[in-house]
Amino acid sequence: MLGAAAPSPRQQRAHGAAVGAARTRSSAAAPEGRRRRVAPAPAAEAGEEPLLRGIFEISKRSCDVVLSARRLRWSPILPESPTGFQNRPKSLKVFVNPSSHKREATRVYYEQVAPLFRLADIKTDVTVTEYEGHALSVLKECELQAFDGVVCVGGDGSVSEVAHGLLLKAQIDAGKDTDYIPMPVRALVPLGVIPAGTTNILAHTLHGIKHAVTATLHIIMGHIQPVDVCTFSTPTKLLRFGFSAMFGFGARTLALAEKHRWMPSNQRKDFAFIKTLADLKPEECELSFLPLQVPQEDSLENDKKKREKIKKKGSKDQWHKIQGHFLNVSIMAIPCLCSMAPRGLAPNTRLNNGSMALIVVQNTSRTEFVKHLKRYASVKNQFNFPFVETYTVQEVKVQPQVKSGLDAKENTYLNAASAEGNYLWNIDGDLMKESSQIHVRLHPQLINLYGVNTDDLESSQAMCNCI
Repeated sequence: MLGAAAPSPRQQRAHGAAVGAARTRSSAAAPEGRRRRVAPAPAAEAGEEPLLRGIFEISKRSCDVVLSARRLRWSPILPESPTGFQNRPKSLKVFVNPSSHKREATRVYYEQVAPLFRLADIKTDVTVTEYEGHALSVLKECELQAFDGVVCVGGDGSVSEVAHGLLLKAQIDAGKDTDYIPMPVRALVPLGVIPAGTTNILAHTLHGIKHAVTATLHIIMGHIQPVDVCTFSTPTKLLRFGFSAMFGFGARTLALAEKHRWMPSNQRKDFAFIKTLADLKPEECELSFLPLQVPQEDSLENDKKKREKIKKKGSKDQWHKIQGHFLNVSIMAIPCLCSMAPRGLAPNTRLNNGSMALIVVQNTSRTEFVKHLKRYASVKNQFNFPFVETYTVQEVKVQPQVKSGLDAKENTYLNAASAEGNYLWNIDGDLMKESSQIHVRLHPQLINLYGVNTDDLESSQAMCNCI
């Protein structure tokens, strides 16, 4: 199984960006919640070097307050009308999933996150979820105009539910038919992700690291990042909004892990991975996809024949079809970084470049499939195999083929889902069962998330991203 990797340079830079920004701007905790131009302080004399400095309200005016070894002095902040820091939240709706990972989300929030929100003078309304779908039901009835943002403390499944709820609420408020939404409207407020799960793909992708304090600082400072979102639909209804999906091996592994929830989190994931690998089976299906453009050169590096084959298929407005037996199909609108894949499950896409990565793993031997999986934890190209194909797309349709003669062993550990005509999907860490074709559409920059684009940090020589 893939092992956890040490923090990459990208992760270290992302953590340093948030921490550096907090250290270099004590005004981030200002009650007014916005940056102002501060009047120059008097020249420092002997013993006048600042020990502490911050912004406080004095006689209903915001003042720059400096404490030195000899005295305390202050001066009004100019101009009085606030400018800058426009994205800093003053009020947040918070969802905490107490069941995430080792049931540590509640501790993470109240010990690490809530104290920082209080220091930043951010008001919070907290809901500790009690069942699956609780956050969704609250969001449908929530008056989001009362908040500057929504925060989720939990794992990938919790974040997926809250993101879906935010976007569904936006469609309801806009009077959209929620069964069919070809052109959804954007979410009303940004979403903050505090990692407290096992994999934490979205948090890793946004912050470059699984670190609750780093994520909290990005929220406090109002770092906003627009992110692409997918809709997953059947021919008759919208299933959900999301960022990534897997059909085949990735879904089967999740299904088996869900069947063994009585096991400790890491143990059941390891068990499910090994068991699914031992019983490796392909899924027969037809894939139809609408290319956005000719796939990027780096995604097909050292594979000229495959690149030429794709170029001959026609214009970007033409649907392409592939039919066969596939071990895994991944559809991802974001890079999906995690400790097991520090470069990302889909390293050739970005947070908001208006495209999805379609990754198709054709049927092959277990040995070759394991080699492919191991590449995710290394610096080597995990797609440089003859049985792996990658495409840059804007729409995908997945039509599973009806099976016959399904063996009893498979029915037992997959809860007879396939035998009932339902096919398994892993959508953002949530298990879904559907019997019909799934249509995946990309919607550019449909939601704002609190965080930074780690690609910018990767190319920057600076070790901090000061405001």
